[in-house]
Amino acid sequence: MVIEIWSDIMCPFCYIGKNNFEHACQQVDFANDLKVVYKSYQLDPGFKQRPGETISTYLQRSKRMTAEQIKNMTDGVVAMGKEAGLTINFETNIPANTFLTHQLIHFAQTHGKAKEMIDILFKAHFELGLDIQKPDVLIELSRQINLTEEKVMQALESGSYVAQVENDSKQAREINVRGVPFFLFNGSYAVSGAQPVESFVEVLNMSYEAYKNQKTDITVVNSSGNNLGCDDQGCQV
Repeated sequence: MVIEIWSDIMCPFCYIGKNNFEHACQQVDFANDLKVVYKSYQLDPGFKQRPGETISTYLQRSKRMTAEQIKNMTDGVVAMGKEAGLTINFETNIPANTFLTHQLIHFAQTHGKAKEMIDILFKAHFELGLDIQKPDVLIELSRQINLTEEKVMQALESGSYVAQVENDSKQAREINVRGVPFFLFNGSYAVSGAQPVESFVEVLNMSYEAYKNQKTDITVVNSSGNNLGCDDQGCQV
């Protein structure tokens, strides 16, 4: 059964949602029948870095959020991350354009290492405070999963994976994806937001039953009513 996940490295709820989804997969007895495909979704394709930009100044400038709104949001996200066993540090977080990271993920996916690459990118962005917009940073991170510098550099410089990134975004628009993380189970069950583990388990079971019965009509599932995620207007806690 195929599960497609649209996400963006700059989205903290995508980090949390991916973590919860993977824990849910460990709780079902058909985990070996699951194939996860990672899809690109850029929350701010036109983002350009400014010297000294922080997550606070970025959100104030681009999303017109107040300092109080930003503090409430980031405090909530840090707490959610901690509960999920993740470290999210907005004090060192460097806002970045994620176009290159999406290309790198597609390259890693051709080597069967997309999951590992995404994990490394999330940690680099939210915990280590690295600038994931810089090619040299991406090349260094890729070494952790034995992707060679020469091939990574060639993939990023040639633009070989630009079309895949753009196709993912086009597909997202066609199925009315409005924010991330967004999960499509078996092409039939659509789930948005960083759902808790138990909700993902519920949807995995429902979608696997549909998979066995060859059901493909899209059904939007709101397990627990939790739509925590990010869109082009910002993130919601």
